Amino acid sequence: MLGDRRMRFNELHRSVSGISQRMLTVTLRNLERDGFLMRTVYPTVPPRVEYELSDRGRSLREVLTPLGDWVAAHEAAIAASLRCRSAGRGGTHTYQTVSS
Repeated sequence: MLGDRRMRFNELHRSVSGISQRMLTVTLRNLERDGFLMRTVYPTVPPRVEYELSDRGRSLREVLTPLGDWVAAHEAAIAASLRCRSAGRGGTHTYQTVSS
């Protein structure tokens, strides 16, 4: 997805499964407003628009990448817990007894 290079809207849309064009547009606008993305519009017909991470977006990516790696490594266990909870079985819980 959006990382070290610029991407056009349709390329981003294809890379994010299940998102509507409207939701992607709103999300990109919010990320631009908050300083995580830079949007470049080229004066062509039709206009060409590209998105890229700003310095702030790249620094956030550095922090979130390890979290994403952790989620990917634990995806099967997380999905199994969600299936158990959906089936009404509660899922896997670990409790620790603390003595005073």
